[in-house]
Amino acid sequence: MSDALPATEAIARRPALDTLDIADCVGEIVAVQQRAVAAVEAARDEIAAAARAAADKMARGGSWHTIGAGSSGRIAALDAVELHPTFGLDPRRLCIHLAGGEGAFLGAIEGAEDNEGAGERDMACVHEGDVAIALSASGRAPYVRSALRTARARGALTIAIANDRDAPLLADAAFPVFLETGAEPLAGSTRLVAGTAQKIALNALSTAVMVALGTTYENMMVDVVVTNEKLRDRAERIVMRAVPCERDRARALLADAGASVKLAIAMAWLGNDARGAGEALTRNGGRLRDLR
Repeated sequence: MSDALPATEAIARRPALDTLDIADCVGEIVAVQQRAVAAVEAARDEIAAAARAAADKMARGGSWHTIGAGSSGRIAALDAVELHPTFGLDPRRLCIHLAGGEGAFLGAIEGAEDNEGAGERDMACVHEGDVAIALSASGRAPYVRSALRTARARGALTIAIANDRDAPLLADAAFPVFLETGAEPLAGSTRLVAGTAQKIALNALSTAVMVALGTTYENMMVDVVVTNEKLRDRAERIVMRAVPCERDRARALLADAGASVKLAIAMAWLGNDARGAGEALTRNGGRLRDLR
C-alpha cells in the first residue's frame, strides 16, 4: 500500500472556507460539485462494463450486495434500498453491508471501519454468481477491502468505486471504477464531492442493471411496488400510458393483476387473463418490450 496521502485527504487550493461569508461559502461548495459530474462522465465506460457484467449475474439469479463504511457505506445503502420499491427486486436478493451494522447508518461506530474480521464475516451470505459493489473514497478502509476480497474469493462478481487513483480497493475488484474528484473543499469530508460522484455512479450502475433486466418500459418503472396512494396513482398513470386506456380501465386491470403494473399492461396487450399474461411474460424474460 502506498504511504502517500489519499487525494481525498489533501488540502484544496481553494479559498479558505472560514474567510468567506455564508453566501460565498455556499457558492464555493456548490461550484466544486461540478467535479463530481465530470469524474463520473470520465468513468462512464468502466461503469458500463461493470453494469453489463452485473446484469448477466443478476439475470441468472444472483444477489446484489453493497459494501461500505461511513459516508460511502450510507450512500451505498441509500441506493440499494430503492431497488425493491422502484424495480421490484426481491428483498431476499438484496444485502447491505455497512461497517458497524445498521446502527452505523445513524451514528458513527468506533473502530467499525478498521475491523477486517467483520468484513470477512459479513460475507458469509455471499454466493458464487452474486454481485458485490464496494465503495470507499480513499479505497483504504480495512472493513471494505476485507469484505470485497472475501466476496471475490467466494465467487461473486466484484465492483469497486473509489476516489483516489492509488486506492488499493481498485485492485481488489474485477471491475474497478475510479472517480477523480480530487481534494474536498473541506479536507477529508468525502460526503461532499466524492460522495456526490459515488451517488451518481451508483445511480447509473444500478439503474442500468435494472433496465437490462426488463424492469422498465420506455422510461417507466413497470415493476414499481405499490405501497401508498402516490404510487397507486403512478401505477395507474403508467398503465394508462402504456395500454393506452382511461383511468377506470387501468384500475380494473391493476386489480385483476394484483397491483402488478407489468402484468396489467401485458393482460391488456394480449387480451389474456393474469395467468396467461404471466406465462407470456415469463417466456419473454419478464420484458414488456416486443411482447406484443
